[in-house]
Amino acid sequence: MLRGLAAITLSTFSLFASAPAQAESVSFTLVNRTNRILEEFYASPPSTEDWEADILGVDVLPPGESVEITIDDGREDCLYDFKGVLGAGSGVGRGALLQSKVSVCDGDSYEYTE
Repeated sequence: MLRGLAAITLSTFSLFASAPAQAESVSFTLVNRTNRILEEFYASPPSTEDWEADILGVDVLPPGESVEITIDDGREDCLYDFKGVLGAGSGVGRGALLQSKVSVCDGDSYEYTE
């Protein structure tokens, strides 16, 4: 689902990787390939109704930058729903992009692009 930003997509890789045999932390690289600041980023288990805390916290991810994200929540499943919130840009308002059931098992990169 895309709200307010028709031109933004989330590129995901390794969507069909299998879950690890035991609970362990998972890591992946989040890349902002847009022309706007990624102000918030959330990753929550698909089974939850609400989003977990903003992983970026008080930080933001500027255009062209990347950050290593580690999720250490003790879950055996490594599927997550993602929500990225991009700041307003030239002629474009602030908006959120949602991606459901993304596998982070293999530690690949996930890119926001315009």
